[in-house]
Amino acid sequence: MFPIKYGEQIIKYSDKYNLSPGLVCAVINTESRFKTDAESHKGARGLMQLMPNTIDWAVENMGIKNFSYATIEDPDVNIDIGCWVLNYLSKQFNGNEELMAAAYNAGIGNVKKWLGDTKYSSNGEYLDYIPYGETENYVEKVMSYKTIYEIILRTDLYEIANN
Repeated sequence: MFPIKYGEQIIKYSDKYNLSPGLVCAVINTESRFKTDAESHKGARGLMQLMPNTIDWAVENMGIKNFSYATIEDPDVNIDIGCWVLNYLSKQFNGNEELMAAAYNAGIGNVKKWLGDTKYSSNGEYLDYIPYGETENYVEKVMSYKTIYEIILRTDLYEIANN
């Protein structure tokens, strides 16, 4: 139920982008169940289920030259780009992981719009209500999985990565 694969890449990019490895594991598990060849009906691909427009935007901003979509199923490439996106969201939302998860699922524009609407946010910093059921469920799942992964990872992710 809570696999940990690609530990070396998760450690590498969690450290590089200042993210919780538990959050990265939770997003990967929620998005793809750790399947590198996962593809959604909307076209999201790989472990972190990256959409083509998100890939294009991230690759450009990351300064990656000669990117090939053929590499998106490579765990190293997918986790690098996915963690870069999460780091960007962290900066946008002051490290609030619930908002980061909501934006990863529904888009940054929607989350910013909700934060500015008193129907969804009483203080403009947290969401009291998420109007998309899919996103609400996604955030709950990611945050629950993150808690579980943090307990699992206390056994030493660095050791797991080397097995």
